[in-house]
Amino acid sequence: MFDALSQRLQNAFRNLRGLGKISESNTADALREVRMALLEADVNFKVAKDFIEAVRVKALGEDVAQSIQPGQQIIKIIHDELVRLLGSANSGLALSGNPSCVILVGLHGSGKTTSCAKLGRLLHKQGRTPLLVAADVYRPAAMEQLETLGRQLELPVFARHGETDVLRIAREALDFARQINRNTLIFDTAGRLQIDEPLVRELARLRELVQPQEVLLVLDAATGQEAVNVATHFDQALHITGAILTKLDGDARGGAALSLRAVTGQPIKFAGVGEKLDEFEAFHPERMASRILGMGDVVSLVEKAAEAVDADDARRMEEKLRKGQFTLEDFLEQLRQMKKLGSLESLVSMLPGGAEMLKGADLSKQEKDFRRMEGIICAMTPQERRAPAILNAKRRIRIAKGSGVQVAEVNNLLNRFGQMQQMMKKMGKFQKMMGRMGGMPPMPRR
Repeated sequence: MFDALSQRLQNAFRNLRGLGKISESNTADALREVRMALLEADVNFKVAKDFIEAVRVKALGEDVAQSIQPGQQIIKIIHDELVRLLGSANSGLALSGNPSCVILVGLHGSGKTTSCAKLGRLLHKQGRTPLLVAADVYRPAAMEQLETLGRQLELPVFARHGETDVLRIAREALDFARQINRNTLIFDTAGRLQIDEPLVRELARLRELVQPQEVLLVLDAATGQEAVNVATHFDQALHITGAILTKLDGDARGGAALSLRAVTGQPIKFAGVGEKLDEFEAFHPERMASRILGMGDVVSLVEKAAEAVDADDARRMEEKLRKGQFTLEDFLEQLRQMKKLGSLESLVSMLPGGAEMLKGADLSKQEKDFRRMEGIICAMTPQERRAPAILNAKRRIRIAKGSGVQVAEVNNLLNRFGQMQQMMKKMGKFQKMMGRMGGMPPMPRR
């Protein structure tokens, strides 16, 4: 996510951290590198210029706290300005009325249809009852695509195949939503390779008819400076209320994200961070700024873990670990919960310094190893998972064939699991012993 921008900024920060005092000359040198990083990321030229000027004025105008190095203070100012540029705080959807309406607009290929489904999933999780409306009557298979996504998410989709009147579809969708008690309509509208006036006029009429609470511009994160022209045009015609930034998991340079708020005054509300339907999250400017600057995003990581891991299951697993009753079945469950959190690369990138750790690291091998372990355990019977001691040579050969690996890999997994079990038992005994002693004795005072 914004790898090139993040790397260039961190290179600039290495010079900043060594500053003994803040002066106009050394600040100018450091900020020149920051400005080049922003321009290379395809940030709008005026936005980059205003950003650098704001940082320069604050850096030279602030008294440096004695407990903080001058270079660190400039980095903090850059972080704060980056947060301000991205929108200061998360802006949720302002939905009111029954039903509420959300219209998704944007260029062809920006990811509107998938974002429509992802947003529906998110709102459903928040307790709303969304209806996905297929209002793209121009792109072949657009309606079929939305219907397929709706089936995957078990969300209703309103589509009228063969109908070319978008306004008629909208009127019928509103009536249908009231009939089946759906309180939120999400309209997937048509896009184009370039902005054309007939399409924009059609969208304006749609907006006038359904009176949406939100008009969200869907932007490809790799758009760069062109995002400024696209956003300006759509905002003037439709008065957008926010944006969804898609394909942040790709080679996005960051120009769209850093330019949008400054140009339109409207916030980025959501971000698509992967192709899967659950890889969609609320956009938090402070967290995004921290990621860009290589400071990690521990809050989002904790939220992901809390969503993926059931609290009761976690307590039950902790009890098993303490008693040394951890089985291969439990290990398999842990592997599957890790998969729910996302790829190892995405998890490591959320840790402070994660971007540096990822340089030169091949995490695909570790993920492949996890999949092989899962395959080996799945090839065992429930009895074998609960009691690995019964796994004789004949059973191990069968498991290796069933999971498509060598017997040596099965042996290796069982040996590692046995070592882990022994370690857990020792920890459990140590905890019992400390419990009898009344806990750890206090450290002696000198």
